[in-house]
Amino acid sequence: MKQQVIKELSTSDMIERLAEEKERLSKLRLSHSVSPLENPQVIKETRRTIARLNTELRRRELEAK
Repeated sequence: MKQQVIKELSTSDMIERLAEEKERLSKLRLSHSVSPLENPQVIKETRRTIARLNTELRRRELEAK
């Protein structure tokens, strides 16, 4: 997910999307440990998306103060 797309999301949508991405990451890690994924880069991309979402949420929190 691109940073520009993340900035356009509302805060509630962002929190919801963050929960979905964390769930997806845990499922990817589990399936990768059982049998190797075809494209293990998906795990890396998901981690980065979670980091982008957390960063944007924190930025909005600080702006609100």
